[in-house]
Amino acid sequence: MDKTKLDKARYIKNMTENLPALRAKLGLTQEDTAEKIGVSRVTIAMIETKKRDMTWNTFLSLVHLFSRNESTEKMLSIFEIYTDELNDYFLE
Repeated sequence: MDKTKLDKARYIKNMTENLPALRAKLGLTQEDTAEKIGVSRVTIAMIETKKRDMTWNTFLSLVHLFSRNESTEKMLSIFEIYTDELNDYFLE
């Protein structure tokens, strides 16, 4: 796959829309999540309220966080956040 053709905006949108549910599944507050990925709680809050766009680096950090837990790993697939296409992108 050509890395320039990956629709990063679609993945970020899916993560943004489902971030509260993913956090809740792990029992994480905005503060907990922020601390684990190295951003501020305000950043997480602003992303969740769509007052700030999620960066690709934040997206990747969240994918890493949620892919480490079996229940949220399954949710990443269901919410089309972590797809075969994205996996191929990472493997290139």
